[in-house]
Amino acid sequence: MRIDLHCHSTASDGTDTPAELVRNAGAAGLDVVALTDHDTTRGYAEAVAALPRGLTLVTGAELSCRIDGISMHMLAYLFDPEEPALLAERELVRDDRVPRARSMVARLNELGVPVTWEQVARIAGEGSVGRPHVATALVELGVVPTVNDAFTGHWLADGGRAHVEKYETDPFEAIRLVKGAGGVTVFAHPSAAKRGRTVPESVIAELAAAGLDGIEVDHMDHDADTRARLRGLAADLGLLVTGSSDYHGSRKTCVLGEYTTDPEVYGEITRRATGAFPVPGTGGA
Repeated sequence: MRIDLHCHSTASDGTDTPAELVRNAGAAGLDVVALTDHDTTRGYAEAVAALPRGLTLVTGAELSCRIDGISMHMLAYLFDPEEPALLAERELVRDDRVPRARSMVARLNELGVPVTWEQVARIAGEGSVGRPHVATALVELGVVPTVNDAFTGHWLADGGRAHVEKYETDPFEAIRLVKGAGGVTVFAHPSAAKRGRTVPESVIAELAAAGLDGIEVDHMDHDADTRARLRGLAADLGLLVTGSSDYHGSRKTCVLGEYTTDPEVYGEITRRATGAFPVPGTGGA
């Protein structure tokens, strides 16, 4: 089985619609794909309707969290999307995205970059607006060659000249809320140092004690030494190890199935979840 547990669609900051994502996942030879848009579940219905035969969909989200001033992302799988407490928290995070993006545009203008809110809003479309949309605007203007090049201290990385903080959930609260909604939590790309400061291992140990289920080890932002270190940490803490592409369509260079999750780990995730269940494809539209 080929299992990719971290993918984005136009419901947040990917370039594939949810329907295109699942069709492309099937064409890429995946057996299981997770839809994990940022702080939203809005793409679920479209993805399910288009799910090709032979492909199973795991519903999820990537939750924006912050601890000790460090931004981090928590992958949540197979939770009840209508559970009131988790839904309310996701709405708090989403509601802060527009004013934050507007503030980043204003900072870029102060730096002499002629980006406009209308340009960023056009790029975001119906998705949850975020830094990748601002980064894409910088690429369109020729300020940086790629989206990844915008995520530096010079521009949009944490602490960067045009970075603006947003409301983010405490990760211990995120674990509690996801568990309350019947879901499973995995710390996304925990050592992606290129994105900014990373959470120390002592905090990961505290998160594990609080109920964290796993860490995403095999990821494009982790080199071989980092993956080996994280595998050892996961073994010490009794955490599941996942692998994923973090696919964003054409917005990033990663491809579907670039990194995958072991079938036994996937099975354990589905066994732990009670809020929702994987959806098998029946040859969608």
